[in-house]
Amino acid sequence: MGLHESMNPFILALAFFLSSVCLAQERTFFPGNLSDSDTIVSSLGTFRFGFFTPVNSTSRYAGIWYNNIPIQTVIWVANKDKPINDSSGVISLSEDGNLVLTDGQRRVLWSTNVTTQSRANSTVAELLDTGNLVLKDDNSETTLWESFRHPTDSWLPNMVVGTNARASGENITITSWKSPSDPSPGSYTAALVLAAYPELFIMNKDDNNATVWRSGPWNGQMFNGLPDVEPGVIFLFRFTVNDDTNGSVTMSYANDSTLRYLYMDYRGSVIRRDWSEARRNWTVGLQVPASECDIYKRCGPFTTCNPRKNPSCSCIKGFGPRSLVEWNNGNWSGGCTRRTPLQCERQNNNGSADGFTRLRRMKLPDFAIRSEASEPECLRTCLRTCSCIACAHGLGYGCMIWNGSLVDSQELPAGGMDLYIRLAHSEINRTAPQLLFVLHVTIQTLNIAVLLILLPLAYSLLETPDRRPVIIASSLAGGILVVVACGLMVRQLVMKRRARKKGRDAEQIFNRVEALAGGDKAKLKELPLFEFQVLAAATNNFSLRNKLGQGGFGPVYKGKLQEGQEIAVKRLSRASGQGLEELVNEVVVISKLQHRNLVKLLGCCIAGDERMLVYEFMPKKSLDYYLFNPVKAKLLAWETRFNIINGICRGLLYLHRDSRLRIIHRDLKASNILLDENLVPKISDFGLARIFPGNKDEANTRRVVGTYGYMSPEYAMGGLFSEKSDVFSLGVILLEIVSGRRNSNSTLLAYAWSIWNEGEITELVDPVIFEQVFEKEIKKCVHIALLCVQEAANDRPSVATMCSMLSSEIVDIPEPKQPAFITRNVVASEEAGSSENSEPKASINNVTITDVSGR
Repeated sequence: MGLHESMNPFILALAFFLSSVCLAQERTFFPGNLSDSDTIVSSLGTFRFGFFTPVNSTSRYAGIWYNNIPIQTVIWVANKDKPINDSSGVISLSEDGNLVLTDGQRRVLWSTNVTTQSRANSTVAELLDTGNLVLKDDNSETTLWESFRHPTDSWLPNMVVGTNARASGENITITSWKSPSDPSPGSYTAALVLAAYPELFIMNKDDNNATVWRSGPWNGQMFNGLPDVEPGVIFLFRFTVNDDTNGSVTMSYANDSTLRYLYMDYRGSVIRRDWSEARRNWTVGLQVPASECDIYKRCGPFTTCNPRKNPSCSCIKGFGPRSLVEWNNGNWSGGCTRRTPLQCERQNNNGSADGFTRLRRMKLPDFAIRSEASEPECLRTCLRTCSCIACAHGLGYGCMIWNGSLVDSQELPAGGMDLYIRLAHSEINRTAPQLLFVLHVTIQTLNIAVLLILLPLAYSLLETPDRRPVIIASSLAGGILVVVACGLMVRQLVMKRRARKKGRDAEQIFNRVEALAGGDKAKLKELPLFEFQVLAAATNNFSLRNKLGQGGFGPVYKGKLQEGQEIAVKRLSRASGQGLEELVNEVVVISKLQHRNLVKLLGCCIAGDERMLVYEFMPKKSLDYYLFNPVKAKLLAWETRFNIINGICRGLLYLHRDSRLRIIHRDLKASNILLDENLVPKISDFGLARIFPGNKDEANTRRVVGTYGYMSPEYAMGGLFSEKSDVFSLGVILLEIVSGRRNSNSTLLAYAWSIWNEGEITELVDPVIFEQVFEKEIKKCVHIALLCVQEAANDRPSVATMCSMLSSEIVDIPEPKQPAFITRNVVASEEAGSSENSEPKASINNVTITDVSGR
């Protein structure tokens, strides 16, 4: 009798189950030799590594593909130019610790090819759930090699594209397949090119690396010519440039989906692919080049291209076609040439020098030069420089100038930049006579009207006396009609002036918003402007029954629009301190942010003195509604609180590092963390937020705004704020979540520090959540919180480090130093008089505004 036959069937089944579990756990890691029929799967099952055959091919390749998608979607290939013709391929760890791919004849077709001091038994390969295959030293946990550093045709979130020419000569690029069935390197590459302003380029290797498409220059937050996409899938770029030979860019998305990526097809287009579970297929999002105007130098020098016009190419004002015959035949490659030479520093015969014409919403031309001139001086500097033919400034670019031909300019439907083209004085004033013509026509019209009245009166003098009364009466009647008509015109003008006055606030706010948003008025128009009557009806005329709470900037009401959508209306009080500046700030900031852990702004209302912001309604109110009430606190178990902590961290990480804008919130607190129906946290209230330029790490202000108890010492005392001031606030929130206590007068920080030093963490923990099984996780959160509230900003971790600490089993977390204790010179705005047993009605927005002297 065999061994299996003598065993109890239950034990056999159990043994099989346990071995399957062990095998499943090991399959994230390289199990040794991997034959043609074997694969390994990432921890969450997103990606699979093994052997595959491309569509319409018989060759075998080793690679990585999406695991649970029925359509073969390969994102990385090892032996891309050395296929295997049978199933004899084996991937193994060599004696020197490298991953190698061999065929049936033991020929090495591919290798990680790194120099290591390791042996095969001390290295391990792992497939991460990002799609990255990594080779690590098992002893030191050092990454020796990773597939993300050797991409093929796919650019996944958090994958680096860039160059490190000075250190290693490494240049990480994306390369197309030769065809859909042949993954060997094709004709096209996507690469980062470093110059005065870094850009992404698509180039054709078969045409001496000729440029096919360029992204436009990088300003620290975005690429000028990369089109915007729908907010839910917006590109988020993180950029690092060390010098003119070293730099990198990583790409991610607002919702961090792993089922969304960029790939370069064999024809040279970069395409965003989004997996649609409903359609069970990939959908195409952004694609570049997308139109004929995206093709590099489509229209030649000194032209602009607009795919919405026919023809798409046109000469810049002050320029004409270089060859009129070719231009009329549809050949625009020769471009345009200047009609009138520039005067430079010499004045022309009329005593006038050169000037500028402004082109709006432009993808900036290639070959920009960075100028040291300040933005206010940029245009004057260009005029003083004979070689300067165009300039642009603002939006984090500083002063940009162009000295040669202007090539690859494009009119964008939204976004873009203002481009100033230098022209001779005579070209600038070509349209001036139009105003005189309009004035002349107006005067002539008035003269004719007066003549129509006077002529009948003069004629009446020549008539017989018995006809004079009739003529005079008709003249007077005509005069009365003219007066009435003039009165109606005046009344119409008055009404128009009143309408303009009534809409002045709306115009003012959108002008301010446009300025802060870099002239992107088209994008801002997507934000609905609600009528006052609509919001009054939605909130039952702002009745007390609909009032959710009273914040420092005014009351918040629950409302319901006619179509059934529930909303929260923040009605700013006149005495709130949040005027047009704060309202503009909040509209600008939130309208550009899309993340599941940030509250969504639906629109705003400006009517007379009324200023309102309309948000998505959060049915579970705010975090403080639960934490500081003994009854409500029981609804937040530790697992829920830990998820809330992670969600707040992810939202703040998006603000600091992953969004197109770099934002410091400045008023992070429990009452500004709203909860949706699933208790998912959403950071709210961006009225005090500040957008940081890409090259700044901190700023200062004389106007300290925020909530004492959550303020970092450097901000409360000196007006200095940075990412680390938000981290301090986040640390306070973590301690409040763990303990269920408010940080009134910083007593919570002092208490937590005392408990930490005594080693009695359980005394700090809210009794309603404590269970022995969660003790380690809770202690780690307290540890991280104390790191966040340290006195010195440099000692505090970044939010990215916090996220890593929370999501991993890191044991080498540094010991915290003594927390900051803020001495109040003014009365704190915390709810000092409220009882912890009282039930807060809603999110209270308490703000202290102080002038910091001596700055």
